[in-house]
Amino acid sequence: MAITVPFDLGYEFEVKAKAQEVFALLADVPASASHFPKLAKLVDLGDHSYRWEMEKVGTASMNIQTIYASRYVADKKKGTVVWTPVEGEGNALVGGSWTITDKKTSTRVVLSIKGELHVPLPALMKKVVTPFVISENEKLVEKYIDNLIAKFGGEV
Repeated sequence: MAITVPFDLGYEFEVKAKAQEVFALLADVPASASHFPKLAKLVDLGDHSYRWEMEKVGTASMNIQTIYASRYVADKKKGTVVWTPVEGEGNALVGGSWTITDKKTSTRVVLSIKGELHVPLPALMKKVVTPFVISENEKLVEKYIDNLIAKFGGEV
């Protein structure tokens, strides 16, 4: 039996770096992923697809490890990097996008992530597990954004 925890995250920020520099890093999945906290391993599956294997979170007796794969498509002209879930890899389905906009003196970045995590726990644990999973995801993504902002010379 498994619990399904859906999540839908959205963030928007502006950085001092040029749009082409921001796009180049975010379109390079391994380079971008190197800024993601608690990433145990990123596996290149070919065809612009990568499997993300996160570190386990929780306690020794009860922990969760998120593993998922996504296929990435970068469009420099549109300033987007879009990823879609790869079925059959891990315990989560994750899709999303980066939208990078040149504001002349700064670069606006919008991140959207949507997905679901399947946790192998009994249904009666859902009320406890769901807020924990959502909170952990938010903390990791917010730290990732902080790391990227620092890489791009700070926020505007």
